[in-house]
Amino acid sequence: MADATSTFDIVVIGGGPAGATTAARLARAGRRVVILERERFPRFHVGESLLATVNQPLEEIGAGDLVRAQGFPVKWGATFMSADGSIERFADFAASPEVRMPQTWQVPRAEFDALLLRHAAAAGADVREGHRVLDVAFDATGATVTARDAEDRPFAIRAAAVVDASGRVGVLARKLDLRVPEPGLDNIAVFAHYSGVPRREGRRAGDIRVVARHDLGWFWLIPISDELTSVGVVLPRAAYDALPRTSPEALLDHCIADTPSVAKLMVPARREWPVRVEKDFSFSARAYAGDRWLLVGDAGSFLDPVFSTGVAIALESGVEAGRALDRALARGDFSARAFAAFDRRQHRRYRAFRRFVLGFYTRGFRDLFFQPDLLVFRALVISLAGHWHPSLWARLRQRFFFFASRLQPRWAFVPRLPEIGTGPPRP
Repeated sequence: MADATSTFDIVVIGGGPAGATTAARLARAGRRVVILERERFPRFHVGESLLATVNQPLEEIGAGDLVRAQGFPVKWGATFMSADGSIERFADFAASPEVRMPQTWQVPRAEFDALLLRHAAAAGADVREGHRVLDVAFDATGATVTARDAEDRPFAIRAAAVVDASGRVGVLARKLDLRVPEPGLDNIAVFAHYSGVPRREGRRAGDIRVVARHDLGWFWLIPISDELTSVGVVLPRAAYDALPRTSPEALLDHCIADTPSVAKLMVPARREWPVRVEKDFSFSARAYAGDRWLLVGDAGSFLDPVFSTGVAIALESGVEAGRALDRALARGDFSARAFAAFDRRQHRRYRAFRRFVLGFYTRGFRDLFFQPDLLVFRALVISLAGHWHPSLWARLRQRFFFFASRLQPRWAFVPRLPEIGTGPPRP
C-alpha cells in the first residue's frame, strides 16, 4: 500500500531527461530523492537530436558510458540545406577549439529517456512510475506533495524542496503562473518516422539535415537508428494558416513534395509511424526558482527545435538544479535568494538560444547563414553545438553576424537564398 505520508529531501515531479538528471545528481551526492512520473517508461516523445554540450552533464551523473554503449547513431554536426538542394552548409562541431567534446548522438527518445530514468534509480533515487501529482503546498518548513499512485490510491510526501520537471504539463509552472508564451515562435510541427531514407557515407552519416523552406519553415531529417529516420516539417503559424485544412498525412506529404531537396531524398522512403502534430511549443518562465522550488527542462522553457536545444537544456538545467539543491541541503537554506544564481543562468541560456532561433525565421539571417565563405560561421558553430556563452571573441563575431543579417534585406550584401515552393495544396 502507498504510505500515508513519507519524507524525502527532494521531490522531483517528472522522470524525463531533466528530472532523471536532477535526481541522479542528488542521489549520487547521498541525498534522499524521489521521482514521481505519471507515465510508464519507455514512452513516446518527439525530439531525438542531441548537442555536444550533453557530454558534460552525462559524465557528471555517471551516465556517459551507458549512453556510449547503446550504439546510438553518432553525430558530429548538422547539415543545413536550401530548399532546392543547391546550397549546403555543414556545421561541424569539431571545427571550433572551444567545443572540447564535439561528438554526440541521435537518439530515439523512448530509449534514451528510459535509460536515464533507470540510471537515476540505480544511483539511488526512488523512482515511481504511474504516479500522478495532484498538488504541491509550501510552508515555512518544507513542501507537501499530494499524489495518487499507480493503483489510484492517495498519498503525500513531505520534502525540503520540489523540482518541477513535468515538461509542458508544468505542474508548478502553471500553479504559480510562471509560464510566458513566445508569440514570435508560434509554430506547428508535423512529423513521422520513415525507413529507407538515404544517408551520407562516413563521418557525416549521423548528421541531422535541416532544410530551409520558401515560407520560412524548415524540415528536419534525423537518423535515429540504423533503419529509421525522423522526418518533420516546422511551419510558422502564418504559413500553416495559409494551407487548406487537411489530414496530417496529406499536409506532411504536400510539404515534402513542395521542398525539392527533401522530395528527392524521400523517393525511396516508406512511412513507418503515424503522422503527429505539435503546436504552440515555445515558451519561457518569469522565474525558474523560488522559495523551495525549481523548474528544470521543458517545465521551465522550451524553444522551437531548429537548433535541437531541448535535451541539452534539460540535462544542463538538471545538473545545475542538483548542484544548487545539494548546496541548499548542506546549508539549510531553500530561499529564492539561495537559488538566485540558478535562476539567472536559466534566463541567460534561454535568451542566448532564443536569439539564434528567432533569427533563423528571418530571410536576412538565412541569406548570410548559408554563405559558404562567411568568416564568422565558426563562431556560430560554437553556439550551434550548445555552448550558449562562448568566448568574448566569438560573441563579438556573433554580434557582427546578427547586425549584418538585419541589414541584409535592404542592402543585399550576399546573394539571397533561393525560394522554391509550389504554393498550398489543392483541397
